[in-house]
Amino acid sequence: MSSTPAPRGPVASPAAREEVPVVTTRPLVVAVDGPSGSGKSSVSRAAAAALGLAFLDTGAMYRAVTWSAMHAGVDLTDPGAVAAHVRTVALVMGTDPAGPTVAAVVDGAETDLTQAVRGAEVTANVSAVASVPAVRSDLVLRQRTLIESACLAPESGRRPGMVAEGRDITTVVAPEADARILLTADESVRLARRARQDLGAADAAALEATRRGIVERDRVDSLTTAFTTAADGVVTVDSTHLDFDGTVAAVLQVVERATGDEA
Repeated sequence: MSSTPAPRGPVASPAAREEVPVVTTRPLVVAVDGPSGSGKSSVSRAAAAALGLAFLDTGAMYRAVTWSAMHAGVDLTDPGAVAAHVRTVALVMGTDPAGPTVAAVVDGAETDLTQAVRGAEVTANVSAVASVPAVRSDLVLRQRTLIESACLAPESGRRPGMVAEGRDITTVVAPEADARILLTADESVRLARRARQDLGAADAAALEATRRGIVERDRVDSLTTAFTTAADGVVTVDSTHLDFDGTVAAVLQVVERATGDEA
């Protein structure tokens, strides 16, 4: 990996493993899947904070490599070129649930992409990059490494373990997680939430604009990942009729029932 300034968080790139100290506190891993607008990012962050765990937004990793590919002028319609580029991208993930970050090494320097990856252009192209099998294989390995690192060598004051959220965390990335949750809600509720978040309104025009993005992205992503139906052993939390605090409480209840751990 290219030399970089001291990273703010774990480096998500293939690297030789170093010996880590033995941690006596039992690690806890929580895996959360869900469709767009289900609230999985904000709810997972709150759950991680309540449990004293690190937090990983795997979607931000896909967004970051998409930004990098676009920045480098890679043809996003060429899967081979996309995969080859992604293999060269070093990501630095900040896993503090109070303020998660994502950065990439660009021209030898670490560049903060936390805000840039949420832009409309990245959003429009991330599914094309994420659907490349070689890209998914690459990032899944990095995500597993980050989860393992959080279990073996947690940051000071933090419990070993992680809450990881995304599209296929419960089935592919962390199928052995202590608690596995599918967070979902009725499509109309998810659309309204996302419209308020992105557009500040949930009127007919905002809902329609949001529908085009969410429904199409979910359709494309569902071709390569399973995130709409709970697999065996995965607990569904339907937040259709829950507010934010109620949804967080429901997730924490699933963790407690699965592990005996209370927030």
